[in-house]
Amino acid sequence: MNFPDAPKMVSATFPGPKSTAALEQSAQTESMARGGGRMPMVMDRAFGVTFKDPDGNTFIDLSAGVGVSSVGRCHPRVVAAMRAQSESLMHSMEVNSTRRTELATKISEIAPEGLRGNCITYFAQSGSDALEAAVKFARRVTGRHQIIAFHGAYHGVWHASGSLTTGTNYRKGFGPFMPGVIHAPYPYAYRFPFDTTHKSAERIAGEYVDYLLNTPYTAADDVAAVIVEPVQGEGGYVPPAPEFLQLVRKACDKSGALLIVDEVQAGAGRTGKMWAVEHSGVKPDMMTFGKGVGGDVPMAGLVMRKDLAAKIPDGSAPNTFAANSVSAAVALTNIAILQDPSLDLLNRAHALGQEAQDYIRGFNSPWVGEVRGRGLMIGIELVEDRATKEPLKGERLGRLMNHVTSHGVLMIPCGRYTNVMRVMPSLTIPRSLLFKALDIFGEGLASLRG
Repeated sequence: MNFPDAPKMVSATFPGPKSTAALEQSAQTESMARGGGRMPMVMDRAFGVTFKDPDGNTFIDLSAGVGVSSVGRCHPRVVAAMRAQSESLMHSMEVNSTRRTELATKISEIAPEGLRGNCITYFAQSGSDALEAAVKFARRVTGRHQIIAFHGAYHGVWHASGSLTTGTNYRKGFGPFMPGVIHAPYPYAYRFPFDTTHKSAERIAGEYVDYLLNTPYTAADDVAAVIVEPVQGEGGYVPPAPEFLQLVRKACDKSGALLIVDEVQAGAGRTGKMWAVEHSGVKPDMMTFGKGVGGDVPMAGLVMRKDLAAKIPDGSAPNTFAANSVSAAVALTNIAILQDPSLDLLNRAHALGQEAQDYIRGFNSPWVGEVRGRGLMIGIELVEDRATKEPLKGERLGRLMNHVTSHGVLMIPCGRYTNVMRVMPSLTIPRSLLFKALDIFGEGLASLRG
């Protein structure tokens, strides 16, 4: 399921000559507006949680394609499903197809409580697409226009979705954005701006949402929906206690606003449950998904209660390539692998994630301010000083990234200050490869001394 020699660097320099040539060509022909365009790394072949570059260097991937490859790249069962489906039907326009309907039925079966068995799926091609649909449909079914999102949010980069996202790189110079968006504090306890002596960050943040929605003179008087990540992704891999979503749910119920959970990055088993919202016991009105459901192919969507979907006019949101039959066949296969009792990937993600967090804390590195996460969605917040929590300087982060990549491990940072290293491998990662990669990361931390 993986290249057996990982990690192994065979080129005399890194990047090697073939990779360097490919990077130079890419810079001349592809937009660097994409996220990883400047990374000194080129993928040529991939298998499981490992990949090779054009020079033959073999890497362990702790990014899973930013949470996409839930079952690993080029899984034999996925490849077989793609091959079989491509010989019978691929593109079907937006008319009904057997695989598309089969996938919608399966999603209804595995949806979180509140949607399970009582939902309709609108298919899309990316998380941004799904969030655009969520905003459009929430406004239509409620007759309201405002949306509440959170500081640190990442919900996509298009018009509505980009207006919800708060990262400076995605916003600066691209305004004005969609009107009617209100951002509230997310319970990022490590860097929460309010005193938590008497109340938790989760309670303060949840009560603030209630205040916005249900108190006069807050200007939040026409809110259609609250859109929230059950575990915040690009904002720093922040897993709030269940109380937060429970309070938000109650506030939405009082005001009549919808609760939409964004499971694009945290879903598909990554946190040890099929959907991260299930850790809180909260029933959402709508849910977006993507990334790990499709894996090696583009697949995303919006799941909504049937009574809400009935208010959306037929033909009001076409999407030509959504749920292509090959994509649907792959998604069905990914879900089957995630649910395979002989693999038990969700429980394994929970146990392995806890072990990995303890292992990282065991480095006792002065640069590690906090290790947090759920399942195999782990964030390592790096700081200059544990007492002041000053984020790790860019120069030091660059040295760490150079050490990790030049020794055959792919990790991707995130967070408000780009100082949170993510451990988010495929759920199928062998324990031995995970801890080999973490040892290389630990060595990189140790090299920062002095």
